[in-house]
Amino acid sequence: MSDHRLSPSGNRADVREFLVSRRARISPDQVALPVSGQRRVPGLRREEVAMLAGVSVDWYTRLEKGHIRGVSQTVLDAVARVLQLDDEERSYLFDLAHAARPANRTVAAASPLPSTVQWLLDSMTLSAALVTDERHDVLAANSLARALYAPMFSSATTRESGRPNLVRYHFLDPGARDFYGNWNLTGDMLVASLRTEAGRSPHDIETRELVGELTTASAGFRARWNTHNILLHARGTKIFRHPEAGRLSVSYHSLGLPVSVGLARQMCVCTAEPGSADEDKLTLLASLAAPHPPRAGAPADQRR
Repeated sequence: MSDHRLSPSGNRADVREFLVSRRARISPDQVALPVSGQRRVPGLRREEVAMLAGVSVDWYTRLEKGHIRGVSQTVLDAVARVLQLDDEERSYLFDLAHAARPANRTVAAASPLPSTVQWLLDSMTLSAALVTDERHDVLAANSLARALYAPMFSSATTRESGRPNLVRYHFLDPGARDFYGNWNLTGDMLVASLRTEAGRSPHDIETRELVGELTTASAGFRARWNTHNILLHARGTKIFRHPEAGRLSVSYHSLGLPVSVGLARQMCVCTAEPGSADEDKLTLLASLAAPHPPRAGAPADQRR
């Protein structure tokens, strides 16, 4: 198990574990190499990656030990090609190289969201929308999102930590398995997204502390974290088993929200197919979440 605490070596462990995991999944026949002798571990050998990338074995060995600072784009491109990285994995490798530079070892101070962000969320009356940071802490939400995610907002994990966090709720609260209809898939995507952000900001202590907490407390999180899967643009379908609306399926998209320099903010928007039963259920939740106007003739204290 890797050490997720902040250390003087920065992101070397992330680089090492990512490259080793990607090398292990490429077989010799995938890169037209002959298989000779008994292989003790799956995938390519270091010397094979070095040969195919056009670098020395010593150089690639050093890279795989985490020494990525100062490596040229050309060489990283060659390694990415040999390891058959997809676009998101290639971007992550470059993010690791960028994060290793001395100038990127400071962590941007968190700043409050502009009030206009809440205005934007509140204007989306038929979509559940919330804003999260790089750790998946929920920073803002509209009333429909609060109604849709009511089990998370009222959960013990939220009360104990003082703030709702999608990953902590998912893996540490027993109720999450009942709430999410596709718990495994949602967990895969949350961890892959968190892994991506942790690679971009290896010196963020709060992120490392969250990873350490979840790695210790949840075998499901730990297994997913160790796969080093990456996710930059989350989208797809979420299925909920809501205590008031029942089972409903929504489409969701996560969008980058450029409100602070150097800070990752994502807006996740959940919508239902127009005219569907799922849209009716979202409409029901929206009506339950909407503030009710005071009745005519009600006492003044009930009009507040």
